Amino acid sequence: MMSSSPANLENLNGLCVLIVEDSWHVGVGLKHLLESSGASVVGPVPTAADAMRRISESVPDVAVVDINLRGGERSYDLIDQLNERGIRIVVLTGYADVSIASGKAAVILQKPVRAEALIASLLG
Repeated sequence: MMSSSPANLENLNGLCVLIVEDSWHVGVGLKHLLESSGASVVGPVPTAADAMRRISESVPDVAVVDINLRGGERSYDLIDQLNERGIRIVVLTGYADVSIASGKAAVILQKPVRAEALIASLLG
């Protein structure tokens, strides 16, 4: 899924990242990568409802969101809700064509993503 060379990874100390990803392997891989770069990670969570529960407990700085979630759910409404709360959004998807209105996501990354590209997108 991701390739990384730790020497090139930026320092994410102090950044809180919510991961919304229904694939357990992808979610755990993202969590490991981000934590090893210094971020505090919320999740991964597989559904929009789980994400909103987590946000009600602690508001992250940025959310890494997959478009297709558990049970065929799409994350478009969740992306709108995260935007309303001022949370920066990085979309991570396996699909080439995603229907996200301009300005809703800071960046859209294709899976598989290089670790460096993901880290850079989180730093904005």
